Amino acid sequence: MNDPHELDTETHDASGNVARRMLLGGAVLGTALAAMSVRATQARAAGFPAHPKWKLVFVNHVTTNPFFVPTRYGIEDACALLGCEYQWTGSATSNAAEMVNAMNTAIAGKADAIAVPIVDQAAFNRPIASAMEAGIAVFSYNADVPSAGRLAYIGQDLYASGAKMGERILGMIDSGRVALFIATPGQLNIQPRIDGAQDVIRKAGRNITVDVIATGPTVDEELSKIDAYYIGHQDVKGMFAVDAGSTQGVSQVIKKYKLPEKGIKGGGYDLLPVTLNNIRDGFLDFTIDQQPYLQGFYTVMVMATFLASGGLVGPADINTGLKFVTKDSVGPYITTSTRYEGKTDRPMIVPRSGAIKG
Repeated sequence: MNDPHELDTETHDASGNVARRMLLGGAVLGTALAAMSVRATQARAAGFPAHPKWKLVFVNHVTTNPFFVPTRYGIEDACALLGCEYQWTGSATSNAAEMVNAMNTAIAGKADAIAVPIVDQAAFNRPIASAMEAGIAVFSYNADVPSAGRLAYIGQDLYASGAKMGERILGMIDSGRVALFIATPGQLNIQPRIDGAQDVIRKAGRNITVDVIATGPTVDEELSKIDAYYIGHQDVKGMFAVDAGSTQGVSQVIKKYKLPEKGIKGGGYDLLPVTLNNIRDGFLDFTIDQQPYLQGFYTVMVMATFLASGGLVGPADINTGLKFVTKDSVGPYITTSTRYEGKTDRPMIVPRSGAIKG
C-alpha cells in the first residue's frame, strides 16, 4: 500500500506551455492570454481571502489502520485546496489515554482546529473543553458523543447504518441463529451499529436468535474467533460484522467452508480488498461503504469554513452516508484504483458514463 504522505508531485507548467504558444503567433498568444485572464478572475472569485496556513490536527484511534488511508487523502486534498496543513497523530491501538495526550499536545502547540473520533463516552470531555477555552475549535469524525462538547460531527450515522444492516438481514433470513461480530464491544465507532442491527431484528418479532461475538482488535484474531464460532455453531443461518476486519474474516470463513452452498448468508462493513473480492466471487452478500475519503475531506472543509468566517458559518454535522456494495455493484471498486478508495496516492479525475443510479 502506498504511503499516504507520498503525494504525486507531477505538475503541469502552464507558463511554459504559454511561452511555447507565443512562438506560434499573435493570434494564439492573444487567445492564451485571454484564457489566463479568465482563469485568474475565476481564481480570485473562488478562493478564500489570504490567511495564515491554518494548522489542523487530526487525532485518530487507529493511526495505521488501512481504513483511514482514503481519509488521509481526503484531508490532504482539502488542505491543498484551502491552504491548510495537517498533522496525523493519536493511538495505533485505540488507547484513549494516548489520544488525550495527543490532543493536549495539539492544544499546547496552538493548533487552529482539532478533529478527533470520540470513541469513549467520557475520556474526551476535558481535553475538548480545554481546547475550546483556548479558542481551538474541536470537531469529531468517524465516531461521536454529542454531549462531549465538540462543535460538529462528520461521519456516518452509525446507529442508522446498523439499523439498515438489520433490515437487510431480515430480508434474507426469516428464522434461526444469526451471528453478529464486533471487534471491540463498547467502542463508539462500531457499538452503535450493532445496537441498531439488534434493535431492528428484535422489533421484527421473528424467531431469530442473535449471538454477539467479540473478535478482537487484529485481523488474525478476528478470523480465528469467527472460524471457531462457525465450527461450534454450524446451524447458523447468517454471519454479519460491524467492522472491517471482522467483515473480512466472515467472508473468509464463508469461503473456506463453502457456506453459500448451505444457504448461509453474510455481510458487513468497509472495503478491504479481500472483502470486495469475496463479494465478487459470491462468498459475501454485501458490505457497507461509509465513504472514508469524505470523512477527511468534509472535516477539513467544515474546519476551514469555521475559521474563515470567524465562527459565523457552521459548524454543521455532515452524514457521510451509506452505500450497500453487492455483487451487482462491486465491479468498479475492484477494477478502479483511485485515491478516493485508498488504492493509489495519485490524484485523478475518474471518468464515468451512463445513467446515474440513486
